[in-house]
Amino acid sequence: MDEKAQNLIGNVSSLLPLIVNNTLNALAAILILLIGFWLSGRADRFAVAMLQQTPHLDPMLQSFFGSISRYLVLTVTLLAVLSQFGIQTTSLVAILGAASLAVGLALQGTLSNLAAGVMLLIFRPFRIGHKVQIAAHIGIVKELTLFWTELITDDGVQVIVPNSGVWGQPLRNYSVYTAPRPATELRFPIADDTKLDSAVEQVKTLVSADPRVLGDPVPTVLLDCRTVDKLEIVATFSTADGVAAVVKSDLIKAVHTALDSHGDC
Repeated sequence: MDEKAQNLIGNVSSLLPLIVNNTLNALAAILILLIGFWLSGRADRFAVAMLQQTPHLDPMLQSFFGSISRYLVLTVTLLAVLSQFGIQTTSLVAILGAASLAVGLALQGTLSNLAAGVMLLIFRPFRIGHKVQIAAHIGIVKELTLFWTELITDDGVQVIVPNSGVWGQPLRNYSVYTAPRPATELRFPIADDTKLDSAVEQVKTLVSADPRVLGDPVPTVLLDCRTVDKLEIVATFSTADGVAAVVKSDLIKAVHTALDSHGDC
């Protein structure tokens, strides 16, 4: 009986350092995990805060790089925890590298869209609401994600274009340099005995007073002479889309009434 008790005490004594060592390793692993989770959150917020100082960087891209920072810290934390239990992390890193390579090859097209999406969000050749042409597709940009660009055509059709197809070819942006609105020109023949200054001022007042005439570009009222014996007042102005013909008709009537003259316009 004494011999069995001694053997039991000996076994417990031999196991005690192992239990203490494993307990310390577990406590250290828990501590590393807690610190790692705290640092990952701090790294995420720090990366986002640093990138927010770059005004042209998209908020979605800021969040993307913040998440990358967070997962990098978590990966290092996991490797540190495994090393606490005697697991060789060198071989594990090699396995993870090989697995990442295999996944990268399998998702080659998706990763190219991701890389193109990052470049589009950094350089911003277009923004939400711009009218662009991508290949044969013309429409308004509704959404830009890390993987695709969404367009809405003039007839309300949704078009999804992979970002690799957007970044890898010429792109037309119709909203960056807007073309000036087409100008409408009116010509009013005037009699030889007309007081020119008064007539020009009357036409200028009528054109400027019409609320449908745009202030930019500023309307102009000048004198012109297409033939030797025919002096004309020329009014040039711009209007909103779709109302130019109506404005032109109304101004012809108003100017002819004011000048009490007749002629071709």
